Amino acid sequence: MKQLVFMMVALIISTTVCAQGNEIQLPDPVTTGGMPLMEALKNRKSDRAFSEQKIDNQTLSNLLWAAFGYSRPDEKKRTAPTARNKQEIEIYCAMEDGLYHWNPERNVLTLTVKKDIRAITGKQDFVATAPLNLIFVCNNDKIDGVPNEVQRRYVYIDTGYISENVYLFCASEGLATVVRGLFDDEELTKVMQLPDNQWIVITQTVGYPK
Repeated sequence: MKQLVFMMVALIISTTVCAQGNEIQLPDPVTTGGMPLMEALKNRKSDRAFSEQKIDNQTLSNLLWAAFGYSRPDEKKRTAPTARNKQEIEIYCAMEDGLYHWNPERNVLTLTVKKDIRAITGKQDFVATAPLNLIFVCNNDKIDGVPNEVQRRYVYIDTGYISENVYLFCASEGLATVVRGLFDDEELTKVMQLPDNQWIVITQTVGYPK
């Protein structure tokens, strides 16, 4: 009888783990400390040589929060401004074990493609082995009501704010990063399985300096 109960408990635990296997609950971001702003600005730079050292979940959580997390959650306001507060930019993380979409409200990474697509995120050699490639994606549904002639202008400006936050965080934490515009839009969109209402704006590699 005890053996049967043990087997049932093990089965329940196994099922739970499998059900949660497509999600990574990141730890709460640490939003204090870091390098003084003026020093971070001085140290901010683009790097194109990355080690293969993985980024731990706490650092990843801090990084994503710095990029575009909720700094004033009660007001739904974030660390980077967006035109008309549309908050239309989605962040995807391409890592060795797959492609994840970041949910900033829950601070959860959800697996969307279960394979290593890092090499497809750009045409430079280093993207295939760097631990993290951020992919900034515009959700067109969130910019309804914005005149067509200015939509892309807003999107590019908003993404610039977010990517610069990543630069400053990396400068503060001793990480390396570079923004990239050289990638195959059609191929990456297909591999990411993006819906028709989403399009890739730009990509950004993050890792430890080599």
